[in-house]
Amino acid sequence: MKLYFAETTASWKTCAVARHLQLDIEFHRLDLMKGEQRTPEFLAINPNGKAPALVDGELRLWESNAIMCHMALKQGSPLWPRDHAQVEVIRWFDWSSSHFSRFAGELFFEHVIRKRFGLGEPDGKAVEEALGYVRRYGAILDAHLSDRCFLLGDTLTLADFAVATTLPYADEAGIPLDAFPSVRRWHDRLMELPAWRSPFADPAGD
Repeated sequence: MKLYFAETTASWKTCAVARHLQLDIEFHRLDLMKGEQRTPEFLAINPNGKAPALVDGELRLWESNAIMCHMALKQGSPLWPRDHAQVEVIRWFDWSSSHFSRFAGELFFEHVIRKRFGLGEPDGKAVEEALGYVRRYGAILDAHLSDRCFLLGDTLTLADFAVATTLPYADEAGIPLDAFPSVRRWHDRLMELPAWRSPFADPAGD
């Protein structure tokens, strides 16, 4: 398998899952500044021109949640449950992409991506709007995690990787993580996983 990634929130979770599962996988970093995501070779793998993307034999797979599911399924890992808990994982996938991570990702774009690519100062109106939604949905997440170790209870699943994917960038992106103590405890627990803490580490240095 070959996993194409860049230093983005979507790549963070896929690389973390790959490392957590200790897959025999080749990591290939895309240099977004050089436009490597727009080359004909990469567009043949992911026509959207975005990271991450996975090549597994004849399979060409894009969309980070699908990539995580494929890797966990291939490994037979409980990160992707085999019972009704699958429905719960999918629910958190959808909730994250439509609500929490959607707006936390906007903060990441305004504060991190704009600076990284020389796109000017953050859009104050966009930041204010996104921050309001992050506070709203962060409160929902905080309440859910108040009596749980992980999103599905005591068991780590792909849902945790998906929903937490913006949080390693919280300080840089202006995500008010300290406003949500249960979310903070949950993410601190994830940070105990070497794969989550350093998903982009150079394999030669592992």
